[in-house]
Formats: sequence, C-alpha cells, structure tokens
Amino acid sequence: MKKTVSAFLAAVTLAGALAAAMPAAKADGGRIAAGVAGGLIGGALLGAAVAGAANNPPPPPAYYAPPPVYVEDPGCRWVRERFWDGYGWRFRRVQVCN
Repeated sequence: MKKTVSAFLAAVTLAGALAAAMPAAKADGGRIAAGVAGGLIGGALLGAAVAGAANNPPPPPAYYAPPPVYVEDPGCRWVRERFWDGYGWRFRRVQVCN
C-alpha cells in the first residue's frame, strides 16, 4: 500500500511540474490529440507497472549447497600413461597409489 501511494504521489508531482512549466496549448496540426494520446499511453504503462509490482512479490532467497565430493582413496590418483603396444605408442589411464 505504501508503494502504491508513493508511486501515485510521484506521478502527481511530476504531472504538476510538467503542467506548470508548459506554455498554453494551441490546436494547430493535431498536437493536442498527440499529447492526449501520449498521456493516456503513459498512464496505462505506469498503471500496469504499479499494479504488476503489487501482485508479483519476489521469490524468497534460496541457497542450495553444492553436492558432496567423494574421494575413493586419498592416496591414489589416475594418471595418463604412454605405452608401446607393438604397433605404435598408445595411451591408457592407470591408477597410481602412494
């Protein structure tokens, strides 16, 4: 409710400031119609933003812990080993334990 009232007061203040600063309007070339249409579109956009903000609260913060890391044996590791198979050099993975 406080956000809606403050948004309304901000819009009224802005509209009052613009109305006080503008010179008198003249009806030549359809400029008044463009101003009215622009005001209606701007009001619709502002109203939709204010109404949408009140109906869609942000989701609550969430923390997801990373998955646990399992180690087979802390003294062992996998290494890549190059070996000769009789026809050429090849690679294989070998577990090396200390």
